[in-house]
Amino acid sequence: MNKSMTTDSVDQEETSQMMKGADVVVESLIREGVDVIFAYPGGASLELHQSLVKREDKIRTVLPRFEQGGGFMAHGYARATGKAGVCMATSGPGATNLVTCIADAYMDSIPLVVLTGQVYQEFIGKAAFQETDFLDMTMPVVKHSYLVLDHEDLTKAIKEAFHIATTGRPGPVVIDIPKDIQQKMFVPEFPETIELPGYPDSPKASDDELKQVLELIEKAERPVIYTGGGIISANASEILREFVKKTGVPQASTLMGLGALPADDPQSLYWFGMHGCVAGNWAVYESDLLICAGARFDDRITGEVSKFAPNSKIVHLDLDRSEHHKNKIVDYAIHTDIGYALERWVNLWDEGSYTKPDLTKWMEKLNSWKSEYPFKYKESEHILPQEAIEILYEESKGEAIITTGVGQHQMWAAQFYRFNDPRTYISSLGLGTMGFGYPAAVGAKVAFPDKEVIDIDGDGSFLMNVQELATAKIEKINAKVIILNNQHLGMVVQWEDRFYDGIRGQTILCDHDNIGGPENPEGIYPDYVTIAEGFGVKARRAIKREELREAIREMLDHEGPYLLDVVVPYSEHVLPMIPQKKSAKEILTE
Repeated sequence: MNKSMTTDSVDQEETSQMMKGADVVVESLIREGVDVIFAYPGGASLELHQSLVKREDKIRTVLPRFEQGGGFMAHGYARATGKAGVCMATSGPGATNLVTCIADAYMDSIPLVVLTGQVYQEFIGKAAFQETDFLDMTMPVVKHSYLVLDHEDLTKAIKEAFHIATTGRPGPVVIDIPKDIQQKMFVPEFPETIELPGYPDSPKASDDELKQVLELIEKAERPVIYTGGGIISANASEILREFVKKTGVPQASTLMGLGALPADDPQSLYWFGMHGCVAGNWAVYESDLLICAGARFDDRITGEVSKFAPNSKIVHLDLDRSEHHKNKIVDYAIHTDIGYALERWVNLWDEGSYTKPDLTKWMEKLNSWKSEYPFKYKESEHILPQEAIEILYEESKGEAIITTGVGQHQMWAAQFYRFNDPRTYISSLGLGTMGFGYPAAVGAKVAFPDKEVIDIDGDGSFLMNVQELATAKIEKINAKVIILNNQHLGMVVQWEDRFYDGIRGQTILCDHDNIGGPENPEGIYPDYVTIAEGFGVKARRAIKREELREAIREMLDHEGPYLLDVVVPYSEHVLPMIPQKKSAKEILTE
């Protein structure tokens, strides 16, 4: 079907003046409401950077120190705001350095518009200097892509790209622009509407489908609502909260859905999955009705699929029909926009004669599991990573936007920093990309300069994009990082300890004969405080427990970017843990 969209209230006056293609691109971005772009220049994108300089009163250009850093900054901006993040690179290696960022956005359904310069059209396909077939290279991990070969298509392509990236199931869109198109002089036409044959409207469930689920809720004895990132993407957190209250049904979240329901809500089972809470995992396993809303039955959630919610009637609501029955065969597959479905459910519940089920016994069981199996850790004479995050939560009053790298710290952040609002836990979850945390913090801080933004990172993950400290310093972006430094690739070490007899397969990051840590500060490598100071960033190391709270307070009170290196033992494991291909009932708690 045809899809028509009218743009927001921006100046749509047509220009009768000749403009260079690069100027047209920048004007198009401004008309789409873009206020910041994360961009690293090169020969094939030089024209675009020159045009950005002319319009710096309207659009800020942040220069990362590595294209991947810029891509993850765009992620942080998009995940924190819900708007499309925009990044740009030159052709060849500049573009290929963004592939991981694009794949990451695809996996987590994040709206991203990626602009890349391309060689002159006459050189395409001839192995020219810094030429790659970026269109085909990224095809498996984009929602859509453009190679603009006609200057008259520029404005249309950009307008369509933003619409596609941000509507339906969000995702990344690539626009590859040859240099001759950027240099072309012409009179542009800026479309007010777009026509996308075949691009669907957001699907809406029928009342009959939705009423059927409400009837199932009435009869259920052990229902659970399982929510994911689709709730966040749809900005449906408030209506979810209302629906949960009306029905009395407990809710368990994926990591992508954290904050949709406050962590301390009586009906919240917080998050479940491989390292999620016991109560959430067991609730889903023992449920007789599981309503999955905006999630996709990822393997880190299900464990062994055949053992996932084995005795439950499963309802799956998703606006992407391809997700239905892909990972888990369900009883009721409903193709719908989740925000619409939740709002309509609330209305139908109020309009109808539905009876709130008596879940007293079910909630008593769930609450007993919550009490018996909280996230916990044993006391130690040394700083433990869990304790560091707990103190950060207390000192920041739970009001910070938290980004993470990937590894143990990522799980501990979700366990011990209690998230009560959507878009405050920002992490690479589908792709699991190390090096994500600090650039994402920079992007989120650009979006919300008045909010505290902190990257909780591991030493291995942080080092992959350490250069973005320079961006934070020079651009005056006051994103902070707390490194839980155990001198090892902690999550891989945990698997080695649990499943590979403790054999270390290249997982020690310091001198093997002089492993650094709380009992051996001299062996700590590298020295992150010195590195940070070399970038002009304030930094401090904390080794003793008695100095931790004061060090975190210093970090929070500092007005600029800050690095806090917290030295922790490498022997800690993230628990609970469901081993791969096991069920929730086989969860490890010690």
